[in-house]
Amino acid sequence: MALDYTVIGQRIKQARLAKNYTQEDLAEKVDISVAFLSRVERGNSHINLKRLNQICGLLDVSEGYVLNGASSNQSNYLDKEFAELIKSCSPEKQKLIYNIAQVIAENDENE
Repeated sequence: MALDYTVIGQRIKQARLAKNYTQEDLAEKVDISVAFLSRVERGNSHINLKRLNQICGLLDVSEGYVLNGASSNQSNYLDKEFAELIKSCSPEKQKLIYNIAQVIAENDENE
């Protein structure tokens, strides 16, 4: 499974905002530049495990959540991110996404 760095960055940003930290606050605490943190949050830079561990500790979120959105026994992987994505799309794009998802789900049933 490939990591989706855009989603990882979004989760870090959401957790940072939930703690009322600015990018400057978090970057200072982790000893990274604000520019690097900004790139991480946008999914444009990869973060190493040491820094991820530091950030997760400061933000009180698990590395598992940041990396995959759920613990291995949860079935709601990406539910929140998918719902937010759908809301941001036009009705035409929502219909297209639904049709594509339906085809994929039907193919999974046939395998």
